[in-house]
Amino acid sequence: MFGFLNINKPAGPTSHDIVAEIRRRLPRKTKVGHAGTLDPFADGVLVICAGPATRLADYVQQGEKRYTAQVTLGAVSTTDDGEGEIQPAGCERQCSQNDIEKILPQFVGDIRQTPPAHSAVHVQGRRAYQLARAGEEVALTPRTVTIHEIQLLHYDWPTLRIDVRCGSGTYIRALARDIGRALKVGGYCSSLTRTAVGPFTLDQAVRLDDIDPNQNLLPPTTGLTLPTLQLNEDQIAHLRHGRRMSIDETTPLPQSPEIALLDKENQLLAIARAEEQHIQPTKVFFH
Repeated sequence: MFGFLNINKPAGPTSHDIVAEIRRRLPRKTKVGHAGTLDPFADGVLVICAGPATRLADYVQQGEKRYTAQVTLGAVSTTDDGEGEIQPAGCERQCSQNDIEKILPQFVGDIRQTPPAHSAVHVQGRRAYQLARAGEEVALTPRTVTIHEIQLLHYDWPTLRIDVRCGSGTYIRALARDIGRALKVGGYCSSLTRTAVGPFTLDQAVRLDDIDPNQNLLPPTTGLTLPTLQLNEDQIAHLRHGRRMSIDETTPLPQSPEIALLDKENQLLAIARAEEQHIQPTKVFFH
């Protein structure tokens, strides 16, 4: 087993719960992991890595994400979502749609965002959510995240629905919280659906109950956006030893720090660094 499964995760189970269930359905000793966690209350695309594809998880995680989120205004949550302790924000006014349209652009681009206190961010060697659950005060440092686009889909006080395209590391719960703060009415993320992770989209995702690993396993190249180089048999034999190799000048190397090396059937053999007319394998996936 070597590839990815595009799972339509239901709300409720953790990402690790889904990994454990998939592991039970694969051959014994198959490595299984996920390429970016999805909060328990959220549903949608969860990319599962099988076999050597666990070594490609970072490439998927770095891809663009897309979400549909419902934000409930006029209240705040200790977890910035519907699973925390929710309290009215004490606001005496309702926002107009014009109010919302005016503030949304300030959250587009490279912005500073403070992760939720109930998050997996490390604080002095412990997860932030562990400290928060223990009643300890959690002070997290703002960090830069990228939000490419926010579209207002629907608004009817106190709820609004937005479509968000963002980069890795963005917390949609924190975005909902910050939108509420900018409107001076409070807010939290009351529902969340991840509709895409890079090339993995919700319309192609498979429900957990319907998954058939033999039928639904996607090739490892699905999760890569690297340029590719197809090797001949002699080059493949050289690659088996993980050695640096020269590429004939008649074969131009892609202008990229990393490339994916394929055989003539376009099966992934390795990831390599490219320097002038040389390649140095960094991850080899065959023996």
